[in-house]
Amino acid sequence: MRIYTTERGIAKETEPGRLDLLDLPHADLKELLLGPGLQAVRDAPVTSAVALNGVRALAPVARPGKILIIGYNYPSHGDEVREARGDVHLPEEPNFQIAAGTAIAAPGASIVLPAVANAKVDYEGEVAVVIGRASKEISIDQAWDHVAGLTVVNDVSARDIQARAMAGDLTASIGTAKSFDSFKPLGPCLVTADEFSAQPDLRLITRVNGEVRQDDRTGTFVHSISEIVSYLSWFMTLEPGDVICTGTPRGVGFFSGRFLQEGDEIEIEVERIGCLRNHVGSA
Repeated sequence: MRIYTTERGIAKETEPGRLDLLDLPHADLKELLLGPGLQAVRDAPVTSAVALNGVRALAPVARPGKILIIGYNYPSHGDEVREARGDVHLPEEPNFQIAAGTAIAAPGASIVLPAVANAKVDYEGEVAVVIGRASKEISIDQAWDHVAGLTVVNDVSARDIQARAMAGDLTASIGTAKSFDSFKPLGPCLVTADEFSAQPDLRLITRVNGEVRQDDRTGTFVHSISEIVSYLSWFMTLEPGDVICTGTPRGVGFFSGRFLQEGDEIEIEVERIGCLRNHVGSA
């Protein structure tokens, strides 16, 4: 099932290019997941049908309680880091950071270059997991049952802040580098977990101004989604609506020195989910 949060409420795509707007009181999918859950989407009366391009899509989850960022989860990204620095080994356990929920932005919204860190802002095309059920100390075998579905995210990062953190500057953190307002565009929809296997192999392509910068498959993940969800649940309770960014492949701007500039257009397309489009603005 393909579910959209729109300016006119929650909707499901019943056929390509058409949305059924639903009689649901929930503002977004987090609110729905904390209440009746996804079955409410299946059961809700349809109020009207609209063309997909005739209504504005919002982020599926407007304010996650937590955004969890997984690093070095594609071997290809590990390779590009190693080629540049020669000092990176793929992690034996998931590497994660926490970013602010206020970083979420809608499809089509501006990625705003922050005044305090606007010179080295970078894109990271990723698949995002949205948690559907509270998850605490769960096994890998249980983990997929706690996933509401998958969407697309751009894990935008201020590399100058990130570099300071990685150099040991205690006034900076990797989480801070990823937490500026608008730095986590999310969408365009949530595709429910029952549409995938527990280890989906999906092609991800990132384009900047039409040029392909990233092209890889989630089947190469170092740690599967189930492994990530289980692992994180032993550090904190994962709650409905929490978002996990599952890592980015080779091709980020940092290693080519091609950072985002005002006016750039970024598209992140994930097979069977959709295309997340945003442009770059300035504060």
